[in-house]
Amino acid sequence: MEKTNVMRLLTQKKVPFEPFQYAAAEAPTGVEAAAILGLDPATVYKTLVTTGHSGAHYVFVIPVARELDLKKAAAACGEKSIEMLKSRDLLPLTGYVHGGCSPIGMKKPFPTWLDESAQRLPQIVFSAGKIGSHVRLAPGDLPRMIPFRYASLCREAPEDPLR
Repeated sequence: MEKTNVMRLLTQKKVPFEPFQYAAAEAPTGVEAAAILGLDPATVYKTLVTTGHSGAHYVFVIPVARELDLKKAAAACGEKSIEMLKSRDLLPLTGYVHGGCSPIGMKKPFPTWLDESAQRLPQIVFSAGKIGSHVRLAPGDLPRMIPFRYASLCREAPEDPLR
């Protein structure tokens, strides 16, 4: 198994984690990645980078099957509005490519929020900084790596018409 920088940083700080890897020529969606790994998508999170009205950048970590509510995200970081960072700007800003972005080990630290749903889970999975590489760790161990806050960040899930 190839160790990524995220895995090296976790090892360096003695944060327990479980690595997951799979071969991928292109980045699958988060839900597809969860299926490839045989994991419940409710436990797999994606890392989204945004730009605020002020020009500042913010990171939001949410479940892969959910969508970021931009109004909730803007309220969480005290911005008038935010928008998703353009894909072409991700690598120069963070050091990560689309589909391999991790909240750990970015080129520089950005204010980060984790969806409040993670508080109810013993462990979450997110990208280890490379397409096809993920780590699973306890949300309670994440503050040893990055400062973050919890917030309600996702759009409300539409009602299931089959219920």
